[in-house]
Amino acid sequence: MHNRLSKNILIVITILCGFLMVVSYLQSSLLEPVRYYAGYFLTPVQSGINRFGVTVSNSIREQRHLHEVYDENRRLQERVDALTEENNRLRSDELELERLRELYRLDQNYMQYPKVAARVIARDSQKWFRVFRIDKGLSDGITKDMNVLSGGGLVGIVTEVGANYATVRSIIDDESNVYAMSQYSSDTCLVKGNITAYEDGTLDITNIDKNAVFNDGDAVVTSTLSTKFLPGILIGYAADISINSQHLTKSGKLIPVADFDNIQEVLIITQVKTDSGIITPGEE
Repeated sequence: MHNRLSKNILIVITILCGFLMVVSYLQSSLLEPVRYYAGYFLTPVQSGINRFGVTVSNSIREQRHLHEVYDENRRLQERVDALTEENNRLRSDELELERLRELYRLDQNYMQYPKVAARVIARDSQKWFRVFRIDKGLSDGITKDMNVLSGGGLVGIVTEVGANYATVRSIIDDESNVYAMSQYSSDTCLVKGNITAYEDGTLDITNIDKNAVFNDGDAVVTSTLSTKFLPGILIGYAADISINSQHLTKSGKLIPVADFDNIQEVLIITQVKTDSGIITPGEE
C-alpha cells in the first residue's frame, strides 16, 4: 500500500513538473504569474535532478575506472608471473651452468683418468647423499668399483650396476673406508665414513702414525695403498689432528671437499683399481 502511494505521488510530481516546465516556456502575459511561481517550484526540483544526474554520472565513471584498474592489475599480475617464471628459469639455468663449469674444472684436474658424466636420479635419504643412483650403467661402460667424483673431489664408489643405471655409496656412509694420505707429507691415514660425525660436516681420520707429519689444513688425497680407490684424488682437508690417549697413533677430523647435501651431476672414472693395477674394463 505504501509503495503504491509513493509511486502515485511520484507520478503526480512528474506530471506536475512537466506541466510547469511547459508553462515556463510559454510566452503569454496571462501565464506570467504561473511562470513566476513555477520557478520557485522547478528550481529546487531541477537542482535535485541535476545533482542526481551528476551523482549517477560520477558513479558510472567510477565503475568504469574500477573495471579499467582491475583489468590493468590483472594484466600487470600476469606480466609479473611471467617475469617471475622466466627469472626462476634463468636462475636455474645459471646454477646448472655453474655446476657444469665446476664439473669441467674437476675433469681438467684429473685429466689422467678417463671419465663419463652422469646425473643423479635418486637417493636413499632425504637428508644426505649417503647412497644414490645415477643415470649411467652397463650400456655406458660403467662397472662396479669405479670411483665417482663431484664438488671438487671424491664422493664415492659404484657398488651396483644395471643396464642404464648405477648405485653409488658415498664416502660418508658408515660402511665406507678410504685409505688416504697427506698430500704434503704422503703420510697415510684411514678416512672412515660416519653419518653421525657428518652431522657437523666432518668425517673421521684414524690410523695416523704418531710420528707422522700430519697437520690441520693438509689436503688429504686417496693413497696408493687403497685397493679400490685410484691414487691422488682429493677427499678433503685435515682438522683437529691430535695424538690419542695411548700415544700410539694420531687421529682427527676431515672436512670433505664435496657437498653431500646437494649432488646433482657426477663424473665416473671409467677405470678400476685391481690387484694387478689400474685397468679399463673391456680393454683387458
